[in-house]
Amino acid sequence: MLHEILLSLSGHPSPLLRDGHADSAAQSVLSPPERQLLKTAGHLSRLHCELISSTAHISASHPSVICRAVSTAISSTFLAAFQRKVLEVEDNILQKNASLVGTYNIVPLTAVIGEFTGWTRRMEWLWDLVQFISSDKEASPCRAAQLINRLRHELQTGYADIGETALSLVKVAETAWLKQVSAWVLYGRVPALGEKDFFIRENMDDEQGFSIEHSLLPSFVAPPTAASMLFIGTSLNRVKTRNSIDPGNAGLTHLLSQLQTLASLTSPLNSAAFSRAIMSIRLTLSRTTLQKLLPLSKVLEMLTLLRGFFLLGRGEFAMALTQQADQAIRSRWRRADNLAYQKQYGLGNVTVKEGEVAAVLVKTWAALGSMQSQHAEDDDELELARELLRLNLSKTKASTPMKGRVGTDRQAPSGVADTPFRNLLFSVPVVLTSRIPAPLDLFLTTSDIQAYTFINSYLLSIRRSHLHLTDLWKVTSLRRHYPPPPRPPYSTTRGGVARTRALRARWSDRSSTMRSTWSTSSAAIFFLAETEAYLQIEVVEGLWEDFHSWLTDSGQRDNEQSKSSYSPDVFSRNTANDVANENDAQDNDDEPVHQTQNSRTPHHDPQSLAIAHRLYLRTLTRRLLLTQAPFTDALYDLLVHVDHLVALVHRLHGIWTSMDLEADEGVVDALSDLGAEEADVRAGIRDVEAKVKRGVEVVVGVLRRLSTDSAFMGEVEDADDGGDGTGLGSGVGDEAVGEEEEEARYTPRRTGGIDRLLMKLDFGGWFDTGKAVRGDEGGDEF
Repeated sequence: MLHEILLSLSGHPSPLLRDGHADSAAQSVLSPPERQLLKTAGHLSRLHCELISSTAHISASHPSVICRAVSTAISSTFLAAFQRKVLEVEDNILQKNASLVGTYNIVPLTAVIGEFTGWTRRMEWLWDLVQFISSDKEASPCRAAQLINRLRHELQTGYADIGETALSLVKVAETAWLKQVSAWVLYGRVPALGEKDFFIRENMDDEQGFSIEHSLLPSFVAPPTAASMLFIGTSLNRVKTRNSIDPGNAGLTHLLSQLQTLASLTSPLNSAAFSRAIMSIRLTLSRTTLQKLLPLSKVLEMLTLLRGFFLLGRGEFAMALTQQADQAIRSRWRRADNLAYQKQYGLGNVTVKEGEVAAVLVKTWAALGSMQSQHAEDDDELELARELLRLNLSKTKASTPMKGRVGTDRQAPSGVADTPFRNLLFSVPVVLTSRIPAPLDLFLTTSDIQAYTFINSYLLSIRRSHLHLTDLWKVTSLRRHYPPPPRPPYSTTRGGVARTRALRARWSDRSSTMRSTWSTSSAAIFFLAETEAYLQIEVVEGLWEDFHSWLTDSGQRDNEQSKSSYSPDVFSRNTANDVANENDAQDNDDEPVHQTQNSRTPHHDPQSLAIAHRLYLRTLTRRLLLTQAPFTDALYDLLVHVDHLVALVHRLHGIWTSMDLEADEGVVDALSDLGAEEADVRAGIRDVEAKVKRGVEVVVGVLRRLSTDSAFMGEVEDADDGGDGTGLGSGVGDEAVGEEEEEARYTPRRTGGIDRLLMKLDFGGWFDTGKAVRGDEGGDEF
């Protein structure tokens, strides 16, 4: 009987210990305590047999490497220990140990079963764990993260034996998981074994080529740590693919130190300790390999280009682009047959092609080149912009690699109002994009370029309307007596006097007609000039100066310097010094890394640059009021009305020129009724003037409401503090750096303020004028 029991406990099922197998006669021989003891032995036997078969099946066929490692650890550690316990009991019986064998060599069944008392709860817990691993969910089998989270949760149990068992299995699971992590963070490779169980997935639809599957992350891995791991592996993968950096002996030394860093982690893994280890690996990678691949000089060069051309830091680019676009549209008007003006917004009858849009940018570069003097130095920034920037129709595939969502080239960034400012330049969706060079894609993403594109369309639309209004004053015949009265001696004759009176009467009538137009245009110019000055000087320039100071001074920013005005000469000298210091640091490759850190040029790893740059963009977008749809919609309507007013004024000027030719030179156009057209255009001008005036009033009203809106002010404060929220650069708050980098983290400077703009936008009683009295008198009050 004892031999059968021990053999059954060793993993060989016995029919004598099965429930309900023995008949009633056999059951009557055993006392109730004996039957209960045999039932306990049968329960342990069944658990042992099922664990042996289940762990063997899991170790051989489960898709998760961590689950297979845990299953193998259960079989090789705990089941083997149980079998050794069975052999120990059998050896004690054979040696007639007094603890088991009594008088007359009687072995009490209670003593034998009592030796396995501590194993019942442990075997039941192991069986529950094996059932959890081998769950029959074909669609979603047990994953490594789920198993690690369950084992870490079981550490909190009140049973010491269960806690020790769970701790042992946690060490096995986390060690196997760390081996997968080491393949990614040290070599940039997704582990070949357990690829589907790893939280980093190869994703060709993502611009980085890889993405994070958050459902496969263990609970102790914080989102910032996961983002750092994604950055490390992606950077290593790109360096390996390009094969542009030879690590040499220094690389092997850093690799050994990183391996020791991971090996020093103890189970159960602590979230803070694991984050510090990953951050140490990231900083080591940034200070060795990535510093050579992405020096600060390249970063400053690209950011300066984005500031100059996308944020209109170079005003001549916006002016040349606007002029070339207008010339392209006018050339299509000349080629169009029987194209008559229609009362509608935009230029719907003019079809713009992709080649024409690209040709406009080429002509813009030529115009900018012609502005430079003959003996001027080469403009490297202009040459780089000529190479990288593209002007595209938004309906076509942009030159910037779009591996994200489908149609992202036609959508505004997340959280930004989708007002179509890109439609104003050519009356069709046209955007300015940029190609991201190879090293710079370590911190620049397609979403960043899309944000710059949207901001560029916004700022360029305001600048374009401002230029169009000021160009009206260049039309001399609208502001002065044209043609001039005859000169003496003809002016003293009767015919000369009649001619002079006729010209004066004509000019007086036209001057009276244009009086309200000039008044409205002056008010619109004043509004656009003050708004543009606020956006460019208070917001864009203030934030850029602060961000550039953080880049070059590593966060040690002087308050007086941050408040000073922007100087191109000072910026050029700072950039030149940065480039020189960076080149000096690269020449001393044989010196220790800490000497490079002590140089004047600060060092920011690419992930910190990406986080700071996204925070800078998000803050810039909020300060430019691009997240406020009521403001952007009202401003867009105003800009459309301004374009309509400018078009009508030019049309009226053309009609008056034709009428002058007909009256003075006898050139008659039999196919047109100039008088009816003049009356029609005059009525249209009066209507559009009212719309422009109403548009300015609406925009100012929206600004006043925003200045008292607590929700909007809270949104701006949230952007200032780098908090999370919907908007540009999503994940900036989550991807915060560690505590060691808290002091060097970029914090946007508080600049601007709607109240400062509203103080300048004081139109007096101009908005009230015309509500009671309509007509030409409305413009005189301004």
